[in-house]
Order: sequence, then structure tokens, then C-alpha cells
Amino acid sequence: MIEPFYWGVASSALQTEGAAFKEGKGPSIWDIFSEKKGNIHGRHTPENACSFYYRYKEDLDLIQSMHIPNFRFSVSWPRILPQGRKHINPKGISFYDRLIDSCLERNIEPWLTIYHWDLPLQLEMQGGWTNRDILGWFSDYTELLLTKYADRVKHWMVLNEPLVFTGAGYFLGVHAPGKKGMNNFLSAAHHAALVQAAGIRQIKSFDEQLKVGTTFSCSDISSYSNEPKDIEAAIRVNALLNRFFVEPLLGYGYPIKDLPFVQRIEQFYKANDEQLLQASPDFIGLQNYTREVVKYAWTTPYLHAKLISAKKRNAKHTLLQWEIYPEGIYNLIHQFAAYPEVKEIIVTENGAAFADIKSEQEVLDTERIEFLKSYISQVRRAKKDCSKLKGYFVWSLTDNFEWAEGYSPRFGLVHIDYDNQQRTIKASGKWYKRLMLYEAEKIDSVVY
Repeated sequence: MIEPFYWGVASSALQTEGAAFKEGKGPSIWDIFSEKKGNIHGRHTPENACSFYYRYKEDLDLIQSMHIPNFRFSVSWPRILPQGRKHINPKGISFYDRLIDSCLERNIEPWLTIYHWDLPLQLEMQGGWTNRDILGWFSDYTELLLTKYADRVKHWMVLNEPLVFTGAGYFLGVHAPGKKGMNNFLSAAHHAALVQAAGIRQIKSFDEQLKVGTTFSCSDISSYSNEPKDIEAAIRVNALLNRFFVEPLLGYGYPIKDLPFVQRIEQFYKANDEQLLQASPDFIGLQNYTREVVKYAWTTPYLHAKLISAKKRNAKHTLLQWEIYPEGIYNLIHQFAAYPEVKEIIVTENGAAFADIKSEQEVLDTERIEFLKSYISQVRRAKKDCSKLKGYFVWSLTDNFEWAEGYSPRFGLVHIDYDNQQRTIKASGKWYKRLMLYEAEKIDSVVY
């Protein structure tokens, strides 16, 4: 019997749903963060986004028309629990009921992400991820989702990219909630690491038949030169970007040996935390967009390293200046597969932003097609020699609100006209449809 390989497409609630202050939904940290001048490119906000809340059936019809069998989406915590806890919003519960049922009616398998960065504002006012009480808040929220949806949703992801939402949101301050400082980061990161393990245990305890994982942002890391200082700097960056959250989950603890400053995280420990950080996920999600080339830099606090941009190296890059390096996704799959405790790997996000060419009848995005071809080719290569690799999801279904970058970068297989919310399947979406038909053995060949 041939084991299934999960091909899919991904999205998130905050980036697509809109209806930010409607139908009983409470404010999230991003709703408020985006209102402050200077936080988001073009002063964009997610208030309307892609209007997925009202047009989800249309978007599911597009997924079905492209023959994409799996759809990853997230639940908006403040849409379900407007204050973050206790008081349930029936309209929010009903929306995800309808969304899940509509997926299944179209033979689309729903993959649910519990937390994709839209923390309820009321919880942030109590410290958010820096408050250890979030373990209880998150547990109650998860229990509610399981009670309502586990009868129909079989694949669950606890967190989306914890390093990004703790690092950018609680250390650099460039993402919501806009906090800065090492103590904010370390406390938020430790609590997120505890939550990801607790969430996995909770879901498996609820129903051991459910497939449970969590997702990590990751980048292939290269040293700028063979100089020892550059090599050591690359080791430190790899420890932060690729090892910081997966290793405590798998029982190795934080990579303090290669990141000495992280030892300060122990001030946030309580009894049994070393054990509580550990869990056994059914799969881990890898999310890769670029690689990083690292050079030693004494002036950079903590890491003593700096990233040399693709542009400075004259390397091919996307609209966001991210290097196009397909071999990186192959390397990362093997890097994570080397952990004996990792059972399965799914690429839960991979994609690119380019300048699309739109006419009245079509949207041409040749660069995105070439990007997807090259990266999927490396995924197929990894699939041949890595039995742990079980799936690949494109980011993203539609163009959407891209956090601090607003609506300017477009990642979608489907173009959104934000003036009228009109959808148009791009050339890349048509190419991915052909790939899906090929993988389902409904056509004879496809060009990679």
C-alpha cells in the first residue's frame, strides 16, 4: 500500500477573513497594532482583508476547481472567544462549523492551526505570551476547539512559527504587540514552547487518533566564508532560527551551548518545566522561504552575527529580497529528519512574492511558477530519500494581508482585487492544478 502524500494550500484567519470587528468578534493584537501609524506598510489594516469570512464558499470552490485535496487554515481566537476566555461567540463557532463542513462537502481535507498570531487583545493587556497564565488560557481555548471540531478535523497544528511571533512581536517590536527587550522575548518564548508541548499532549489525550503537530519557520544557513568566526556565527544563527523551538519539544532542551544568552531563560522556569517542554508530535511542519548567509559581526548584540542579503551577494531573490535557493528546502528536510524523535515532516508553507502582471482576463506570474517548480523539484528529490517527508503546502491560496508588509507583497495562487474582492486564478494556480491532476494520476505528465 502506497502511503499518501499530502498536497495542499495554506492560509490564516487574520490575513484573510476580514470582518475584524463584526459578528461578535473581539479585537486582536494585530487589529490594534495596525492602527498605529508606522507599524504597517501603507497604513494597511486587516479589517477587510480578503473578506474570506463572507466569501469562504467561493474560495473553497476555487480550491476544488484546482483539485487541491488539502486546505490548511487557522481559527481566529478572538472570533471564538472575544475576550480570550470564558464568553463564547456563537457566530464564531458557527462560522468554523460551516467552513469545515463546506470543505468536507467538496472533498477537501481541513487542516486546522490553533494559533496563527492573532492573540485576543484582552489577553495581551494581561501580559499576553509573557504571562505564564497563557498556558491555562490556551488550554481552555484548545479544549473548546476540540469539543466543537475534532469529530471532523483530523489534522491539527498547535502554533504557527513561534520564533517569529515571539521574536518579532516581543523582542524587535516590529510585529504585534510591538514589545521589545530580551526578557519579554525569553518569557514569551518559554511560554510558547510550553504551550506547543502541552497542546500536543492535550490533543492526543482528547483523541489519540487525531494527527497532531506544530510548525516552525526555518532557513537553510550558510557561512559567508570558511573563516572560523563566520562558521561559528552561522552555527549560532542556525541554533536560533532552526533549533530553538524544536529541540526542547523533542527532549534536548534549549540550544544553550551554541546560544549562551539563552541560559537567561531559566529565570522563567518552574518545577518540572524540563519535562513539560517535551511532547511527541505526529509530525512537524517546516515553513521555508529563503536561506541566510551569515557573517561574524561583533556589533550585533547576543548573536555577534549579521545576515548578508541576497541583493548584496547578487543572488536571485523575490520581491521581499529573500534569496531563491531551492536546494535549501532539501537541506532543511534532512536537517530536521536527522532527529530520531521526528516521525513525519510536512512542508506546511512554501511560496514567494513577485510582481504579478494582470490583464483583463488573466494574471501572469511566471516567476512564481518557476519558483514553485524549482522548490517542488527539491521536495520530490527529498521524498525519494527521506521516508519521513509526507506533504507539501503552498503559501498561499490567495493574496492577503502580509503582516507588517500590508497588502503590497502578493503570495497567492489566486489574485485578489482589493477594490472589489474579485478573485482570479493566476497562471501559477493553473500550473498547480495541473500538478494536482498529475499527482492524482488524472493526466500523464507535468513539467517540473
